[in-house]
Amino acid sequence: MKQKIELLLWPDETGLTPFRLFLLKVLRVVYVSIMDLIGGQLSLRAMSLVYTTLLSIVPLLALSFSVLKAMGAHNEIEPFLFQFLAPLGEQGVGIGENIIGFIDNIKVGVLGSVGLGLLIYTVLSLVHKIENTFNMIWHVETTRSIGERFSSYLSVILIGPVMMVSALGMTATVMSSSVVSYFMEIEPFGSLIVMATKLLPYMMVMSVFAFIYMFMPNTRVRFVPALIGAVVAGFLWETSGLLFATFVVNSTKYTAIYSSFAIVIMLLIWLYISWLVLLFGSNLAFYVQNPSSLRVSREGFEISNRVKERLALQLMQMIAENHVKGDKLLTLDELTEKAGVPHTLVRYVMKKLILKRLVAQSNEDPTGYLPAKSLDALMLGDVIYAVRSAEEDKHVSIDVMTLPKSALDIAVSIDDSVEQALQGRSVRDLVVEADEQ
Repeated sequence: MKQKIELLLWPDETGLTPFRLFLLKVLRVVYVSIMDLIGGQLSLRAMSLVYTTLLSIVPLLALSFSVLKAMGAHNEIEPFLFQFLAPLGEQGVGIGENIIGFIDNIKVGVLGSVGLGLLIYTVLSLVHKIENTFNMIWHVETTRSIGERFSSYLSVILIGPVMMVSALGMTATVMSSSVVSYFMEIEPFGSLIVMATKLLPYMMVMSVFAFIYMFMPNTRVRFVPALIGAVVAGFLWETSGLLFATFVVNSTKYTAIYSSFAIVIMLLIWLYISWLVLLFGSNLAFYVQNPSSLRVSREGFEISNRVKERLALQLMQMIAENHVKGDKLLTLDELTEKAGVPHTLVRYVMKKLILKRLVAQSNEDPTGYLPAKSLDALMLGDVIYAVRSAEEDKHVSIDVMTLPKSALDIAVSIDDSVEQALQGRSVRDLVVEADEQ
C-alpha cells in the first residue's frame, strides 16, 4: 500500500502542469508528515515533554510573572493560562487557579541566590529539552552553547511575556479608538472588524507558534515555512481543543472510575495533544523548507560510497568556485539547493569534510562555508578519503579487519587505483577544468 501511494506521489514529472506539480508537492509534504507522526518518534518526544512541563511549568510562569508584576501587568497574562486550560472545562479553571496560587506563593525576591539559581536552572532545563526536540526534527546535531542558552532563553522568557502583553494592550487600544468605532458603524467594515476580533485568538496562537518554530531549532528557519507550519498547527490546536472539550464533558464514566484523579489524567492528555500538535507543525515546516528530504527516512538513511564520493567532489567544487569568484559564502541551504540532493545527505557529507579540515565554517548567521586551505593544498585524494573512511574512527577500522590474502590484495588494489587516479590533483584542478568546459 505504501509503495502504491509513493508511486502516485512521485511520478514522472515530465509534462505535468504547474498546478498539478504544486498539488503533488503539497500532498507529498502532508503524506510524509503524517507518516512521521505514525512512526512514533514525535509521540515519544511529546510524552517526554509532558513530564518535563509538569515539573517546570510553575517555575517558568513564576519567572515570567515576576517580571510582569514589576510592571503591574501580571493580571494580563493570566487569561492565556486559562485559555490553554479551557478544553478541560470547569476543572481547568480550578487547575489554573491552583497554578496561580502556587506562583503567588513563590516569592522570587526572598528565594535567595541559591533558590533563584535553582529556579532559573529548572526553567532553562525545560527550554533546553524543547530545543533538543526541535533540533531532532530539523536534523541538527549541535545545540546552543551555554552562554547562548543563558542569554537567548532568558531573554525570551523574560521579555516575551512583556512583548505579548504590550501587543495585547496595543490591540485593545486600537479596537477602542474612535476611528475603529467609526468604521464599526459602516458596512461591510463593521462585519469585517467583528470577524477580525473573533479571529484574533487564532492569530495570536499562530504568531506564537511561528516564533517558536523560528527561534527554537539551532538552525535558520525561514519565515514562510515557519508560518505555514504555524497556521496548520494553530488550526489543529484550536480544533483539537474544541474536540477535547466535548470529550471532557462526556467523560462522566471516567470520573466515576478515576474519581479525583480524572482531571489529572485529562490534563496529561491535553498537554500531550498540545505538544504533539506543536511538534507536528515544526515537522511540517521542516519539509516545506527542505523538500529534498521528503524521501529520506527520519530513522536513518543509507548512502552508497559512490554517492558520498561524488557529492563530496560536487560540494568541494561549488565551495571552491564560489571562493575564487569572491562571492558571498554559500550556506547549507544554498549548497543543498545547488546539489539537488536531500538536505540530510548534504549535512552528513559536509560534516565529514569539516572533520578532516577540508572545509571551514564562518561565524556568520547563517553559517557559510569556505575552503580550509589554499585550493592548491586541498588534494582531491583527501576529499575522497574523507568520505570513504567516514565512521571508521567510531565503529570498525580497516586496521582491525583480517582478510584472506586474495581478498586483501583486491581491496589494496582498489585503494591504489583510487590514489593513482587522483595523484597530484587538487581542488584547484576542479575549478580550472570547470572554467575550460
